[in-house]
Amino acid sequence: MGWLWLGIIAVGAFALLAVLRVDRLLWSMVAAALMLGAAGYALQGEPGLAGHPVVTGTTITPDDGSMIELRDKMLERYTGAAAYLVAADAMTRIGERRAAVKVLLGGIRVAPKSLVLWTGLANALAAHDGDQVSPPALFAFQQAMRIAPRHPAPPFFLGLAYVRSGNFAAGRPYWARALALTPKSVSYHDEIAVRLALLDQVMAAQDAAPAS
Repeated sequence: MGWLWLGIIAVGAFALLAVLRVDRLLWSMVAAALMLGAAGYALQGEPGLAGHPVVTGTTITPDDGSMIELRDKMLERYTGAAAYLVAADAMTRIGERRAAVKVLLGGIRVAPKSLVLWTGLANALAAHDGDQVSPPALFAFQQAMRIAPRHPAPPFFLGLAYVRSGNFAAGRPYWARALALTPKSVSYHDEIAVRLALLDQVMAAQDAAPAS
């Protein structure tokens, strides 16, 4: 069938050239293009290959609205650097995690000492790498903590990345550190405290399960 369709295309192309009264000198170019296509089909075509539905690698990522809201409180969304976070969030929302990482890397080239961008990049890398604290993600978190060692956002989101990966024991010290760095007068202090308390309950339940 492949060769049949190639023949039909060739006849149709030359018929169209004739109808349009294209100069015959140009027909050789069309013939050469068709021959090139035929040669490629002969070398690489696999007409017997079974068909299958095309599946894209893009998956829609649920929007964790409460965590984004908390991040915005901690990192002050309405800044120049935070505009990159907005773009990265949009990419993540449609499943383009690699694009989200690229957006934040572009921002870091402009503002290499931005706490906001390094924290955002660390989150994006952890998400891109299957919700794991991969070496690149850990490096980005550590860089954010070097830039602002007294800010609670980097340790909190590093702890969150560990929690999402299922490593609660590794995540807890970072949440405890984030809570210690957050003054009680700050609006999100209680939100961190509640999450830390819930994590402690989960870990206690896990420890009790083998004994029971």
